[in-house]
Amino acid sequence: MPGPASKRRIPVSQSGMADPHQLFDDTSSAQSQGYGAQRGPSSLGYPAASTSPQAAFLDDPVSNMAMAYGSSLAAQGKELVDKNIDRFIPITKLKYYFAVDTLYVGKKLGLLFFPYLHQDWEVQYQQDTPVAPRFDVNAPDLYIPAMAFITYVLVAGLALGTQDRFSPDLLGLQASSALAWLTLEVLAILLSLYLVTVNTDLTTIDLVAFLGYKYVGMIGGVLMGLLFGKTGYYLVLGWCCVSIFVFMIRSLRLKILAEAAAEGVPVRGARNQLRMYLTMARAAPPAAVPGCHR
Repeated sequence: MPGPASKRRIPVSQSGMADPHQLFDDTSSAQSQGYGAQRGPSSLGYPAASTSPQAAFLDDPVSNMAMAYGSSLAAQGKELVDKNIDRFIPITKLKYYFAVDTLYVGKKLGLLFFPYLHQDWEVQYQQDTPVAPRFDVNAPDLYIPAMAFITYVLVAGLALGTQDRFSPDLLGLQASSALAWLTLEVLAILLSLYLVTVNTDLTTIDLVAFLGYKYVGMIGGVLMGLLFGKTGYYLVLGWCCVSIFVFMIRSLRLKILAEAAAEGVPVRGARNQLRMYLTMARAAPPAAVPGCHR
């Protein structure tokens, strides 16, 4: 009987045999041979077709034409969407109202609470274009009104929570009612400007910005109410209502009478005075009522 030493050894030099110490089979040579065979000429003398469907699709002229046409349609659709969005939502103009910085926000908040100390209310212009809000504290912006509106809704929810009356429905009602008041105020001022035929460069976005500043005072009133009760609430809210009223009068007066002053019409004329007071009568009460009765 053959002993243990007479085990049969497999020679590693034979072709087709793998190395016993190799963990995986090496198939690179077989693949390269297969690819080489595919790239070689066929038995009929014609070059073999490529096996990659992506390469075949890209080499097809009809496919290239379809891709170019699809890219053209996508570009036209993007241009059409951008044009319509800019038509109904002036994104380029909205960027101007959000061009603020920390220094501007601090000065604007001080102006809203203490408008009595401010003297120069004219908006600065550069080549018939108003400068960005961060360079002029008198320029309207949408950053403070937007942040104030969101903060007011959150603070109102906090106040409801301290009274054990918080619910998502009440919070949504608070937000929708504040937004409805703002919409009614803007519509009332636009109607007043139309009825008295006022020529002004005041835009709808300007009105939203000016009327949105009242939420700053409403936040102060609610916070003081949480800290000091009804006395602090009504004192701070009354101060803020008067401050916003003065701010609105001094800011909108120049906007409304800017066209008349440019044409040389006396600003203190009877007709201009009627326009100014009628418009202010329509603008001031709605700006104060939503904050004072909550």
